[in-house]
Amino acid sequence: MIRNTSLGLVEGTDQSRSTGTFAWLGVPYAEPPVGRLRWRAPVPHRPWHGVRDAQQFGQGCIQEGRMFSPAPSGPHYGLDIRDGLKKPVGSEDCLTLNIYRPSTQERNLPVIVFIHGGSNMVGYSADPMYDGRALARKANAVVVTVNYRLGVLGWLDLPGLKTGDPHNDSGNFGTLDQVESLRFVNRNARAFGGDPSNVTVMGESAGAVNVWALMVSPLSKGLIDKAIPLSGGLQFSTPSSARTYAEAFADEAAGPAGTGDDAVRRLRSMSADEIIRAQVRRGETAGNPPRVIADGVVLPEDYHAAIAAGNYRDVPVLAGNTLEEGKLFGSAIGAFRPTDYQRFTWQYQFDPDRPSRLKVRDFIVDRYLPAKRPGGWNDAADGLTDSIFTGLIHDSMNSLRAAGHDNLFYYQFGWNQQPAPFDTVYGAVHAIDLPFLFHTFDEGFFSFSFSHKNKPGRLQLSDLMIDSVDAFVRTGRPQHPELGEKWDQWPRSMMFDAGNRKATVRPGSVEGQ
Repeated sequence: MIRNTSLGLVEGTDQSRSTGTFAWLGVPYAEPPVGRLRWRAPVPHRPWHGVRDAQQFGQGCIQEGRMFSPAPSGPHYGLDIRDGLKKPVGSEDCLTLNIYRPSTQERNLPVIVFIHGGSNMVGYSADPMYDGRALARKANAVVVTVNYRLGVLGWLDLPGLKTGDPHNDSGNFGTLDQVESLRFVNRNARAFGGDPSNVTVMGESAGAVNVWALMVSPLSKGLIDKAIPLSGGLQFSTPSSARTYAEAFADEAAGPAGTGDDAVRRLRSMSADEIIRAQVRRGETAGNPPRVIADGVVLPEDYHAAIAAGNYRDVPVLAGNTLEEGKLFGSAIGAFRPTDYQRFTWQYQFDPDRPSRLKVRDFIVDRYLPAKRPGGWNDAADGLTDSIFTGLIHDSMNSLRAAGHDNLFYYQFGWNQQPAPFDTVYGAVHAIDLPFLFHTFDEGFFSFSFSHKNKPGRLQLSDLMIDSVDAFVRTGRPQHPELGEKWDQWPRSMMFDAGNRKATVRPGSVEGQ
């Protein structure tokens, strides 16, 4: 499957017999951000001669190994992910994307560009949870998944890095990567049967933070036609807080370096692994790098003011939340009993179709048990959901609504049919909606959730959700006949849920609106 892009020919894979799709993997959209291009705005990739192989994923961007990171041995999901925890994994040469489409001859298909989550610290486009084949086939769309720089390599506002170029000086290198990937899609959508005038940007968690950021960035003009931000909202770091972190990081990584130029020289001479190790050390005492920075050029200094003034992409928005987002973040309140290494091992080895000796108490510490009591695990997780997610998303949607935006839709996801003990430990946890939206149940972080017993209901639920995406990317509205209910605009919502046998949808209203 050879296609002619603006950079040269790429040869992908023909999976029409097995999955009904074509795929082009690991396609570079920018020069490797290494050497002199470290901490610089992305540079479009140079054209290549001949046919470039596009049958394997590119490396994930270098990062601190966490639960949603690639394995140390490469951009794939496996038990050895646990062996990379808190260690550098991935590569600095990572600015690639993957393209999936149905194995038909249709043209002018909608394009869905997916930006992965992971706190803008971790994640990779080759995560099997984001496999775009089923979504491309079922939604009859071109699906693109993107790698972008992470952590201190993606967001760093260090005075010594300033060049006088406003984009370079923004510190928003990961955001600029995403803009460059959208430019590549705009230039090349037609080569893969996509319509460059119908591009939906979709992201989850930090990916949703990035989608919202792109909606208010002046650089995204003409690149976004619809938006699907899931479990995230407008959330910028101030330049002062970003600079405070950057200077502390430079001290940690390069030591007391004297002048800014000395610090930058030392930082640029360090390996990417050394940079990530310094980030890990700094994170133990001072937290993570900023997600995105309100620099005033790439992103507005005040997103509320920008939206009120009409300086944003006035496009249809379909946002969403899971009901128990906070259950993924038990470590923040000391609720998880096992180490991440042990928790990942148990989950990876769990067979959802066989009885297990694992109990809720194996995962959750005593002070949050029983889970259903007042102040127990369920209440504590609800508090995390509200403090981390709910207010943020409501504020973002309400800002658009106050500006006169009249094409806003919202869903809530309540599926919690995992085999015990995971129905209590996690339930409708953060990111559990993604396997339903991508129809990727066979492999990945949440595979312990999906049994033969709950298969009929969850497959039906997945189809309903993908049909909603299908309708939205074509019409700007997620309404479709199979819902059987009217999906009204924000602050109304649609609840997606399922039992073991049957999916359910239910319209409702968002509390507090």
